[in-house]
Amino acid sequence: MTMAEALVLLAERIAPVGATEPLPLRGAVKRILAEDVVSERDVPPQGNSAVDGYAFAFDDLTPGHETRLRIAGRATAGHPTSGEPGGREAVRIFTGALMPERCDTVAMQEDCIADADEVVIPPGLSRGANRRRAGEDVRTGDVVLTEGHLLRPQDLGIAASVGCTEISVYRPVRVAVFSTGDEVCEPGVPLAHGAIYDSNRYVLMSLLDGLPVDVSDLGILADDQQAVASALRDAARAHDLLITSGGVSVGEEDHVKNAVRKNGTLHFWRLAIKPGRPLALGQVNGVPFVGLPGNPVAAMVTFLRFARPLLLRLAGGTRVDPHLYRVRANFSHRKKPNRREWVRACLKSGPDGTLEAEKFAREGAGILRSLVESDGLVELPEEMTEVIPGTMVEFLPFAEVAS
Repeated sequence: MTMAEALVLLAERIAPVGATEPLPLRGAVKRILAEDVVSERDVPPQGNSAVDGYAFAFDDLTPGHETRLRIAGRATAGHPTSGEPGGREAVRIFTGALMPERCDTVAMQEDCIADADEVVIPPGLSRGANRRRAGEDVRTGDVVLTEGHLLRPQDLGIAASVGCTEISVYRPVRVAVFSTGDEVCEPGVPLAHGAIYDSNRYVLMSLLDGLPVDVSDLGILADDQQAVASALRDAARAHDLLITSGGVSVGEEDHVKNAVRKNGTLHFWRLAIKPGRPLALGQVNGVPFVGLPGNPVAAMVTFLRFARPLLLRLAGGTRVDPHLYRVRANFSHRKKPNRREWVRACLKSGPDGTLEAEKFAREGAGILRSLVESDGLVELPEEMTEVIPGTMVEFLPFAEVAS
């Protein structure tokens, strides 16, 4: 199955958890908005100055020449001028201060010459210069944030600017994370011969920390089908999504996929991708399940491109796919047709200033260091078979999906 077919299948079979809750703005970052935020006011509510300087009526200027105006008052942010200037009069004004009714233009203070109670305005200004109009940012009735949006700090800022104190969000998705394998053990304990420390669980839980989830760390499952099946059943009772790594290939000791079949449905488990072909997606007693590969690079890549979109859809998100950026390849690479591949790469500026992707030297799916020393992934579509220096490629920065 191709990646595109797999993502369509996920979209068809995954529905949001649905439950919502109101939250104060300070607690809503990285949550999914449950209803549109509609402004009940203009922002800014009145016209104000964008700079420190002098406010006046544009029609009082002498076209093409300096203009001397009498300074008739002073206006600061939060303290409007007392009285309105008359003809050929200006007001000393500061950033954010209300514009006097007769004034429509502001000259920056560094461009003016003040002399006692008069100011000289230079020629060349446009009508309305340095003036913020009422509603310039937001108009009454504008939808400033849309339902399904993953909230960022700037989103909470605009909600505050229109007067919101709390916001309606979907509740977090409850996610259970397991690792599997008799050879996998917890960091900090003595390492037996043939054993490895569990890195996948730490990568996955850290990736989940940046998403609207509550994570349960359920440890390491042994290579025992009954134990795996029991653990999955128990986890499904209290969670909205189950994520494991390892145990989904074709070996006799890969028990996860059979345990899922025993307790539910396995939709597919082999994809036309590299790294990460053994990827299981299904349901355990109706709860979505994602079985990631055991190799650490494959586990992270498949989480970012499959599990993360699934999770965001469960959380109520509408934009679930990450944004990829066009960059120029500075490497050569050959691949099989009809298979999507991800190449680990760093970004550097080329001779003309264009960003170029340089491939990490080693490609093994178990080389975790390749992720540490890369900036992201070059994504090569199924139809592409060769990359040469100068080829334009799609790049997924880790910063886009792993904040």
